[in-house]
Amino acid sequence: MTMTRNQKVGTAIASVVALTASSEGVRQFAYYDPPGILTVCYGHTGSDVKKGVKYSLDECKALLSKDMLTAMEAVDRCHPDLPVPVLAAFGDAVFNMGPTVACNKAQSRAAQYLYAGNYAAACNELPKWNKARVAGVLVALPGLTKRRAAEQALCLEGA
Repeated sequence: MTMTRNQKVGTAIASVVALTASSEGVRQFAYYDPPGILTVCYGHTGSDVKKGVKYSLDECKALLSKDMLTAMEAVDRCHPDLPVPVLAAFGDAVFNMGPTVACNKAQSRAAQYLYAGNYAAACNELPKWNKARVAGVLVALPGLTKRRAAEQALCLEGA
């Protein structure tokens, strides 16, 4: 049985949301993450994040669902035929970092491998994306290292 694109995206979201939620944690008041980005709930960023406002758990769950759908759809637009575990892993990475990791062949070896259909090699690139700029310096963050390892493991299930 072949899944529709919507079914595939929905399945990928369901398979990775626990990883995302545990990696991000939930914070109902906005905070600045290590790179200095105003963030709330399960890692939601954007112009709608307001300092000093308490977000309900239902609002946080809704933001996570919306943000994860956006991330999965971005990956699916670049790579419409990915196996669900690969889509899920790269969807989480895109949720966390933006679409470069999955879609920009000029800046991401993982994207190059995805476009070539070499999913195992793409999965094995994920751990290299464990750094963020902190005070202008690119540093490996323990939380990102752990998250990328979990994404890699999930990804390799579909490679």
